[in-house]
Amino acid sequence: MSGVPVDPVYGDGPMPGEYPYTRGIYPDMYRSRLWTMRMFAGFGTAVDTNGRFKDILRNGGTGLSTAFDMPTLMGRDSDDAVWSAGEVGRAGVAVDTLADMEDLFADIDLSAVSTSMTINGPAIVALAQYIAVGDKTGVDRARLSGTIQNDILKEYQAQKEYIFPPRPSMRIVTDMMRFTTAEMPRWHPVSISGYHIREAGSTAAQELGFTLANGFAYVEAARAAGLDVDNFASRLSFFFNSHSDFFEEIGKFRAARRIWATWMKERYGATRERSLLCRFHTQTAGVSLTAQQPEINIARVAIQALAGVLGGTQSLHTDAFDEALALPTEKAARIALRSQQIVAHETGVASVADPLGGSAYVEWMTDEMERRAVEILDHLLELGDGSILEGVYEGIDNGWFVGGIADSAYRFEREVNEGTRTIVGVNAFTDSNDGDDRDANLLRIEQDTEDLQLKRLAAVKQARDGEAVRRALEAVGHAADDPSTNLMPPVIDAVNAYATEGEICDTLAGVFGRYVEQAIV
Repeated sequence: MSGVPVDPVYGDGPMPGEYPYTRGIYPDMYRSRLWTMRMFAGFGTAVDTNGRFKDILRNGGTGLSTAFDMPTLMGRDSDDAVWSAGEVGRAGVAVDTLADMEDLFADIDLSAVSTSMTINGPAIVALAQYIAVGDKTGVDRARLSGTIQNDILKEYQAQKEYIFPPRPSMRIVTDMMRFTTAEMPRWHPVSISGYHIREAGSTAAQELGFTLANGFAYVEAARAAGLDVDNFASRLSFFFNSHSDFFEEIGKFRAARRIWATWMKERYGATRERSLLCRFHTQTAGVSLTAQQPEINIARVAIQALAGVLGGTQSLHTDAFDEALALPTEKAARIALRSQQIVAHETGVASVADPLGGSAYVEWMTDEMERRAVEILDHLLELGDGSILEGVYEGIDNGWFVGGIADSAYRFEREVNEGTRTIVGVNAFTDSNDGDDRDANLLRIEQDTEDLQLKRLAAVKQARDGEAVRRALEAVGHAADDPSTNLMPPVIDAVNAYATEGEICDTLAGVFGRYVEQAIV
């Protein structure tokens, strides 16, 4: 602002864009291109969310990110009276059939927008639906750009939105990796997510170590399925949380790049530069948002967003201030987007690549995050007799991941309750009349939304060819029973016959079984 000229980068040693990429994966970082402002959205029916998508794009969002409702995330149809009643469209958008996916992206050019879908257990169905929409609208599969989370391992560790047991679930993941490697070069088939591990209560170091372990497990599984590491590694991406402990978060992001690059090169034999790059999306910490004095969440989110940017993220979602109370209103979502636009255009942090590089504290914190994460990786190698994949399986089976997260969550909550950790507006600086008007102007999903979705689903079932659905589901079952058959093509066929997500998942469960978590005493 004062007209002082600045250099593109400062400091010594490996620079941004140079192995092991501690300082960033590109030489210029945000000087040449800002991060993608990918806002998470989803509520009610597909038509409702389509409207929110268009509002995000009109207001400067540069990527879409889809939140699905709980029945969809669990592979259940909206008309499942046991599992779905009262949940349809409440925490995300309801997607039962291809018809819903068509409504979701109506009048949005899939060749011109990058789309992320946060779904795991039934991810193969959601990806098949998205591909089918592209096919129907004339967008070649090679031009579809985006990410599907498809990180099933962290479901057993933290988020619990699983359907099938771990090993057959990993078969689905590797089938999707093989399919997208062959047909969808711009698509990321797995987004390895530390976000939900952190939201469940882990520390930053656990988030880093567990997430990278899962990433290496997918690498090992894909190699075991016959894929060459350099043919798929460049399209793996990561999804991290950004909390308010500013420098710890920045050190975590920098350590993630260094560990991933080093292990991919030295342990897994990757030779292409793109195979070594830890690309990641960041979302500000939903669990840090407070229902008390919700407006101050705007400050929290801005600080967390700045940490993500200074840590070198490739895309960013900023939470809305009212999310501790309800799904965000359109106004709150717009304020959240404006927060990262302020970071991008008013703070000057995009003018220099890795502006905090060389800070003694930041470099120490990066080293410390790496040390703690490597301790976790070494433990999993020991559990798996030299295999991270087998170590992750064992850590799931014996409750090691769940127990570690639970211990950290308990410790944090105890500190808040005892007052040794300050949360503004919660255990300090409270307001005596807080809550008097905080329920005003919230986004509410009413029962008529669920009723509308049930009518939509019934109409699709009535109009479709029942015999074609039966044949398509039978083909899915046969493919599931044959490990040599890739599941993606028959699932795409089933989706095109307007088989429901629940019907496809039930068919797969008939072969794979359903996972039930064992209690750890």
